[in-house]
Amino acid sequence: MNVVVVGAGLAGLTAATELAARGAEVTVLEARERVGGRTHGLEVEPGGWVDAGAAYLGERHTALTALLAELDLKTTPATVAGASRFALRDAGATRPGRFPPLSAVALGEMFDALEEVTRLVRPDAPWLTEDAARLDSLTAERWAAERLRHPDARLFFPLFLGEMMAADPARVSVLHMAFYLRSGGGIRYLNAFEGGAQEWRIAGGAHQVCERLAAALGDRVRLGEPVLELHQDAGGVTAITPRGRVRGTHAVVAVPPVLADAIDLRPGPPAPRSTPATGAGCAVKVHLVYPSPLWRELGLSGWSVSAEGPLLSTVDDSPAGGRAGVLTGFVTGAEARRYAALPAPEQRGPAVAQAARLFPELPPPIAFHLTDWVGEPYSRGCYAALFGPGDWPRLGPGLTAPHGRVHWAGTETSTEFFGLMEGAIRSGHRVAAEITWRETP
Repeated sequence: MNVVVVGAGLAGLTAATELAARGAEVTVLEARERVGGRTHGLEVEPGGWVDAGAAYLGERHTALTALLAELDLKTTPATVAGASRFALRDAGATRPGRFPPLSAVALGEMFDALEEVTRLVRPDAPWLTEDAARLDSLTAERWAAERLRHPDARLFFPLFLGEMMAADPARVSVLHMAFYLRSGGGIRYLNAFEGGAQEWRIAGGAHQVCERLAAALGDRVRLGEPVLELHQDAGGVTAITPRGRVRGTHAVVAVPPVLADAIDLRPGPPAPRSTPATGAGCAVKVHLVYPSPLWRELGLSGWSVSAEGPLLSTVDDSPAGGRAGVLTGFVTGAEARRYAALPAPEQRGPAVAQAARLFPELPPPIAFHLTDWVGEPYSRGCYAALFGPGDWPRLGPGLTAPHGRVHWAGTETSTEFFGLMEGAIRSGHRVAAEITWRETP
């Protein structure tokens, strides 16, 4: 059994590692000059790393935590102790904890409405949800306009959706919003640090997972080799790259849907992996580096939420045990597209100025790093692809169905923890089992 794996992110490398352990010959073809996909590390001080891509995990992420144990990687608690800063109206505010200075009743009603629609969705097959057609025809923006009456709820809703999904409410369907929130463990779990999906980071950075998996596979991982075509016949699959051809009995395509559709697959699949309505997760991550986590000395957590960008939220992502202090700024949704369109020399100034308004006690940062996932050609967005109106009925039934000897992996193929590292790893396990079962006499 020879398997060609397209993509060296968490899904592809998990599948390749498991297949190799079962005796398969594997070749992993990665378009970038690095492994990791939508995990990516930045060294902000010698030996001190931060996550420019996927970062957080919780106790329900059992496939990821098991993999960390196998790779001898540790976790470190996410830091949220202290007061938070908010810039949601004309004046800023400092508040204990993370609850914003908005109407608690209005936000409670917003979360109740979200819980209500989230409970409706069938997480294993959202397109089969009762009333799926109506929910899929509505954008989240229109839903919010109809359901949320209080101005505080309308103000906060796009900020919440940006934080959870990196989504612009105008471009994502209500069905997908509800599915995403339920798939990830529910609103309260996804939104929580302690006891939730953001409880831990991987000490030293999440990028280490893929780096260690790739190191174990050795020269079976080939970088800088994008797959342009996949030709399938009765005997197997041929991957065509700018460097030549790679033959396998099966192929695993473990890249985001829009990139999967860009591969010339012959014969063509019965349905596409994406449509014109399929959007990219809109996220830009900004890292502001300080000599130390100075905000902690002021009783601040580093957490902030702003109604205007570019930094819609910030969090303390300082490396554990290091000297440097790092505030990570999240630019999401429509603001991410606007900010990413700025010329590179014009991106630093607005972010640094906003941080100075939020935290006037801090000196200017000593370093600035920006990771633009909106414009990343081999990701087409982050955290994950976003299904727009009409997508689930068309794309859902074929989400995991193999096309002959071509199999699909990636976090967007997982109905459990869709969009998260956990979903990517589970999809790798699924596709490895799928291929092994087909090859078992």
